[in-house]
Amino acid sequence: MMRGMTRPRITIYGIANCDTVKKSRHWFTQQGLEHQFHDFKKQGLPAGRLPAWMAAVGWDKLLNRQGTTWRKLDSATQATVQDPATASAVMQARPSVIKRPVVEWQPDGPTHVTHISVGYVPEQWQTWGHQPSRA
Repeated sequence: MMRGMTRPRITIYGIANCDTVKKSRHWFTQQGLEHQFHDFKKQGLPAGRLPAWMAAVGWDKLLNRQGTTWRKLDSATQATVQDPATASAVMQARPSVIKRPVVEWQPDGPTHVTHISVGYVPEQWQTWGHQPSRA
């Protein structure tokens, strides 16, 4: 387990067959960090999480315009995505258009802020793991 943290709650959101999600899950396992996996395909988009993710990282970063799901959308639907509300509607209707993985890292204790990342960013996760606990 990484220094400075006792038992963070880590949840990885994505799709099980996504290579980036697989790589991320492997990284957390290799670091000895317990984590939960939430599969968008099987479990859907968790209620209430999307607004927090959009506030933390921005809707434009969260929306994967490079992926297959986005490319399969008709151009009229793609053109409607102009702001947080329209992006949210598309992401809720098609969670596969969300860039993966989304990682929520909740440090120990109620005074700590949940960290949220998008994509494979082990250097960021490493930083979060080395933040000293505030008791």
